[in-house]
Amino acid sequence: MAWFDRLKSGLKRTRASLSESVSGVLRGRSSLDAAEIEELEELLIAGDVGGRLAADLVAELAETCRREKTDALAALRQVLLARFAGSERALALRTDGSPTVILVAGVNGAGKTTTIAKVAAHLREENPRLPITFAAADTFRAAAVEQLAVWADRIGADLVRQQPGADPAAVVFDALDHAVRTGGILFVDTAGRLHTKHNLMEELKKIERTVTKKLGREPDERLLVIDATTGQNGIAQAERFHDAIGLTGLILTKLDSTAKGGVVLAIRETLKLPILFVGVGETADDLHAFSASEFVDAMFP
Repeated sequence: MAWFDRLKSGLKRTRASLSESVSGVLRGRSSLDAAEIEELEELLIAGDVGGRLAADLVAELAETCRREKTDALAALRQVLLARFAGSERALALRTDGSPTVILVAGVNGAGKTTTIAKVAAHLREENPRLPITFAAADTFRAAAVEQLAVWADRIGADLVRQQPGADPAAVVFDALDHAVRTGGILFVDTAGRLHTKHNLMEELKKIERTVTKKLGREPDERLLVIDATTGQNGIAQAERFHDAIGLTGLILTKLDSTAKGGVVLAIRETLKLPILFVGVGETADDLHAFSASEFVDAMFP
């Protein structure tokens, strides 16, 4: 199945609960009255867009319709694409022979470890000779290390690990040694942590400092994996992680499991960070580089 078809299928819950309702209000209209504006705001809020953003979007939509005398659905697409401007970016991969270091964080259950594996699998498909290393820095959860080991074997990546309970920064230090020798890409799988746990967030900062001290530079990417089913809570998570390590981008997973896909826009609007990948299922093919136009097309086909 082509990616766009996967995306459309993955967003079917959001379309059923949000997109079809919004389209029903807008279809065949080129202007909006007060009652329709209020209804649209309520629908967008129910879709986890957020109150203030919902009001702003509807105001922009009404103004666009008034100014351009255009179809309201077409105007909505125009407004949404404008809001997503600058949200797309590819992974920052180094070309100077030094390893690209990708630090991946997230709360428990967001799909962090499998997301690392899926991204690595895509890179391996693009370049079968690319050296890839996994640092199993989630040392307090044996299942995560074993899961990463299975994926490393499957795609031909090197795995750096230590005994259960080891200092995660020590694992990263060893993995950096290995990656400097081999080149390519180092993925650091950090322990899942609640953004409200101070000691665990400090551990994440220590990992980042280890990379900086070892290489004389920060990790090339500091990505946060967000489970889209957490809705507005995902925004609070992202803000805390961003404060801790200065995120460079986001990966949104489990869009197929939520009827509130509007949170994608809310997260983007709040953090102004690029969205590198979105996931709509369990297989590697269900994770794909984010495209604003494809996302809007899938929401409002």
